[in-house]
Amino acid sequence: MSNVHEARSALGQRLRELRLSAGQTGKQLAESLSWPPSKVSKLENGNQTPTDEDIRGWTRTVGREEETEGLLASLHTLEVQHAEWQRQFKAGLKPHQNEIAELDAKTHLFRAFEATVIPGLLQTAEYARARFAQGITMFKVSNDINEAVRARSQRQEILYRPDKRFHFVLTEAALRFQLCAPEVMIGQLDRLVTLSALPNVRLGIIGFETRYVVAPWHGFWILDTDRVMVETFSAELNLAQPQEIELYGNVFDQLAAVASYGRAARAIITRVIDDLAPDESEAGA
Repeated sequence: MSNVHEARSALGQRLRELRLSAGQTGKQLAESLSWPPSKVSKLENGNQTPTDEDIRGWTRTVGREEETEGLLASLHTLEVQHAEWQRQFKAGLKPHQNEIAELDAKTHLFRAFEATVIPGLLQTAEYARARFAQGITMFKVSNDINEAVRARSQRQEILYRPDKRFHFVLTEAALRFQLCAPEVMIGQLDRLVTLSALPNVRLGIIGFETRYVVAPWHGFWILDTDRVMVETFSAELNLAQPQEIELYGNVFDQLAAVASYGRAARAIITRVIDDLAPDESEAGA
């Protein structure tokens, strides 16, 4: 969705489809719910946001109560479905890190796939600094990198909580893209090796030689079974439709199934470190 109005219009269109499939006119539906006739038109055209009770009443009246949860999920994420970075970063980078920390506290199972970058929860301070610097350049927001790095580092304490479980899947490309200085990347890769040994962290690496079943189009995070988060250049998408979560869950399972774990994963990481490290002859020159 390009904006909240389009998301609301899509929800209204779905409500209209349910009404028409039940063979009811807008006037009949309004009378059944004791609404003014104009309310049905406003909801269907995206000119008014429905309440939870509006959704429940609508599905009950048209005999499609099995659609209620999916519609409520769309409603509850309406305002955050397309959260533009420019708007989120108005107050700087740190507040967004604090918002994510609140989500982290509520989540018990984290599943993350990244094709191009190291996930924030696994980043070293130096790697995070490089990522935040890009955000400041792109979005021309206030420079609070030091505060943002500290906030991200504090978020990472969640990795050591036994009640949280993490499953990360990265491509080898994410280990090799030159998004920071080589010495910073070597330190980042070394941290991945260390974190892969945590009992509640499962780290999978998809090597270049691996045959994919599902193409790695973009990175995404699945928080429990409640939300999928996708980052684009312009915005953070928050998806909560049951069918969307199920789809991303299946995609994650396919990607995770072809990844290497344990010693095999660490071997890939070590190979990349060796490729990045200067030759002994160069180091001694």
